[in-house]
Amino acid sequence: MKGNQKIIVSLHIEGSKIEVGELVADGKKIFFRYYTSFVDLGLEISHFKLPLLEKTYQAEPIPFDGLFGVFSDSLPDGWGRLLVDRHLSNKGIALTTVNQLDRLTYVGENGTGALVYHPALEIEQPKIILNLDSISKQVKQVLEGTDEDVIEKLFPFGGSSGGARPKIVVGYNQKTNHLIYGANVLPKGYDHWIIKFPSTNDYPDQAEIEYAYYKMATSAGIQMSESKLFQGKSGKKYFGTKRFERTEKGKLHMQSAAGLLHDDFRRSTLDYGHLMDAGFRLTKQAIVYEDILRLAAFNVYANNRDDHSKNFSFLMDAKGKWIFAPAYDLTFSASSHGLHSTSVAGESKSPGRKNLLELADEFLLKKGNKIINEVQEALKEWKQCAKAAGVSTKTTGLIWNTIKKGMD
Repeated sequence: MKGNQKIIVSLHIEGSKIEVGELVADGKKIFFRYYTSFVDLGLEISHFKLPLLEKTYQAEPIPFDGLFGVFSDSLPDGWGRLLVDRHLSNKGIALTTVNQLDRLTYVGENGTGALVYHPALEIEQPKIILNLDSISKQVKQVLEGTDEDVIEKLFPFGGSSGGARPKIVVGYNQKTNHLIYGANVLPKGYDHWIIKFPSTNDYPDQAEIEYAYYKMATSAGIQMSESKLFQGKSGKKYFGTKRFERTEKGKLHMQSAAGLLHDDFRRSTLDYGHLMDAGFRLTKQAIVYEDILRLAAFNVYANNRDDHSKNFSFLMDAKGKWIFAPAYDLTFSASSHGLHSTSVAGESKSPGRKNLLELADEFLLKKGNKIINEVQEALKEWKQCAKAAGVSTKTTGLIWNTIKKGMD
């Protein structure tokens, strides 16, 4: 397979379609240049690492294999990459011959956010009715290693999805409780949603846990996209959430903190202070300090240690206005070394009120104690939220003991 040498990057944002520039591969090197017409618009899609100038850029090999973070954010990670790699292998394509531009052509216009890549590799959409239990069984087969038929069935569902946990992107009609797949432009009454499936290391009631965390987080004043528990015919529950970078007007541009700051989220050196600084520089709104401190406090006390830099994002509309994106992937979780992936004022092992207040003081935030107290009050609702969500008694007790122990 000969890798793609050039692709065009476009921005399909809130109904407008704008050509951004070109990515060109020369061996292992990848270059990018904005079109003059896009520079004239003044839309900054990547403030810190790809300034809006008429020049040729080349990204470093690390951390995104020669891509700039803003484009790397479009690529599937974890589950999606697993499906893409197995799909290519099933077609007899050696993965060593696949370059980063090839991977972007698989994304085409199906990635998160508003960036689109041409030429896109057309993927045949599945002609089947969505059955969550059936998809869950197929997911389990993929994670255990299976034949190519199952891979080919699942590939269109998750081949362009981000994140490590298995998931599918669907259209959902809340009035009729009907799911559809394969439409970028949804029929009237449908919204874009993501539905997650359990991974091999998850709790049996992982969906119920994440839904209970969603309820606690919103009670704590954290903005999140609407979420719910979907139920298969077997009675098994699946966590789903409405996509916040899809609106009635169309797509919003989305960039993760990892892509924005070129942070390797697997070996991150990010601190919540870095996130607060970047947030203010993007949004020009001091309220972002409160939003990020509140989220940091929740992750600290709710024992969400998988708080890495791909789990924080920013959104830009067609006018170039940025906001801190709604929180996502909030759940009870550990990390590989038992540390928070993002440190709090330099502390990642056992951060607490002292570290959170140090952050607040650094950014002249006077509401530090108030925000922390509000988060802790919301976390005291764990047992009620867990019971309402259907979390098992055993898991409820285990998580409550951890939350209670971490309160200071």
